[in-house]
Amino acid sequence: MKKYLSYSILVLIILIGFSSCNGKKGVFTPTSSGRPYEILVVIGHDLWEQPAGRALYDVLDTDVPGLPQSERSFRIMYSAPKNFDSTLKLIRNIIIVDISDNFTRASFKYAKDVYASPQMIMTIQAPNAKEFETFVEQNKQQIIDFFTKAEMNRQMSLLETRHSDIVANKVDSMFGSEIWLPAEITSYKHGKDFFWGSTNKASGDQNIVVYSYPYTDKNTFTKEYFINKRDSIMMINLPGAQEGMYMSTDSVTVEMTPLNVQGQYALEARGLWRMKGDFMGGPFVSHTRIDTINNRVVTAEVFVYSPNKLKRNLMRMLEASLYTLKLPGNSQEIMVVTEDTNN
Repeated sequence: MKKYLSYSILVLIILIGFSSCNGKKGVFTPTSSGRPYEILVVIGHDLWEQPAGRALYDVLDTDVPGLPQSERSFRIMYSAPKNFDSTLKLIRNIIIVDISDNFTRASFKYAKDVYASPQMIMTIQAPNAKEFETFVEQNKQQIIDFFTKAEMNRQMSLLETRHSDIVANKVDSMFGSEIWLPAEITSYKHGKDFFWGSTNKASGDQNIVVYSYPYTDKNTFTKEYFINKRDSIMMINLPGAQEGMYMSTDSVTVEMTPLNVQGQYALEARGLWRMKGDFMGGPFVSHTRIDTINNRVVTAEVFVYSPNKLKRNLMRMLEASLYTLKLPGNSQEIMVVTEDTNN
């Protein structure tokens, strides 16, 4: 009798595990496949070659902002619906195109961990090809942001379990703040209200700086103020190999975007840095926020130096760390703005 009950329970567990694959992660949900920022588009071949398909391709093929050379947002693959088999269903990012006169208007549908985990699936529905094309063009940024945030969240999940404790403790002792940085960042230096961590590699070098200064007024959150403050701090703390050399900001390239990070206002700056008096340079992204408890401004910035190599993945891996910065008194859970997964 005991053997029969044990076997029955085992069968029940297996059935529950398999049934959970229909939309929720279960014990037997397989691990997703594919590389970061790789997307599979499930669409009919004829439609893929028509203006509607080209409109979606152009959105996914958009250049990543703030990089010194052209790099597209995603690596794009496509499959006809009839070839969308069990292997392809394991891809981590999937867009399904569903055009039918059963729909009255174009819309998005979202699903998470349907066939594998982690996985995000976006279905774009439309009554006809023309409305699909228009809808995709009008919602270009939403499509890009949806999958970019999904990848950011995956990177943050990795950082939560594998980050540099040494660097985290150093930032905590200096700023009373928590941040998760890649474990590969092993070299660091600090100055007055300034911390710099680096992988210290000749190529593909990843870096993060955290610095603070007193909050005076709202002009802090302007492009001109940010650039002047950044340049003055970098001149002191990140000098070049020779006298007169220091990291500076290429002001023409800088774009400022307001964000909500952990329920607080943050100002994102994205652009290029250059070593004044030298030929070194690369991309940077920073978040500037107010530490209300200590009445100060805290800026966390990531940048890379990787000459003659692609930088998209290096930068985006580092950028996820910026969203983990938890200032004093902030008890909110660390997480990127959640992807909208409501149907």
